[in-house]
Amino acid sequence: MTPPIRTPRLTLVPSTPALLHLEMDDLTGFAAALEAVVPQDWPPGEYDRDAMEFFLQKMAEGGDAATGWYGWYAVLRGTESERANLVGGGGYLGPPDENGCVEIGYSVSEQWRGQGIAAEMVAALVKNAFARGAAKIIAHTRPDNPGSIAVLKNCGFRPAVSADPAVLEFEYVGLP
Repeated sequence: MTPPIRTPRLTLVPSTPALLHLEMDDLTGFAAALEAVVPQDWPPGEYDRDAMEFFLQKMAEGGDAATGWYGWYAVLRGTESERANLVGGGGYLGPPDENGCVEIGYSVSEQWRGQGIAAEMVAALVKNAFARGAAKIIAHTRPDNPGSIAVLKNCGFRPAVSADPAVLEFEYVGLP
């Protein structure tokens, strides 16, 4: 079992087939399972039902070893006066390839953007990937997404050559 990742403000919960099924079919049950408020705009950004189904398929193919190599839910921990909130999601497109490379992706719910959540999540996912055997991490974003570009640069990613001129590629090589 892959344990959650704790950062100063977040708990990153690895997606599982059970959580993915709840997320796709029962948001009330999904919120209860995460013990967090799910934002109205869930799922955020490019993370959509197709991504959920992709993760579910890959996790079925990979079994228990696949847990932690696909989606992670970013939950902002609650306080005495506020409930925990699901604020974003991130993860990888699978385990490292034959060269030790993984691709990372992330999205933050609109109401939680601009608060450093994406950077906190990305930094934790980078550290986790290297701890689990990755040698290189890549990320893609659009040129018209300055927030995402800033997150990647602030987290230590550097520009790389992209196969698609409409998409920017960034890479992180070495240990964080």
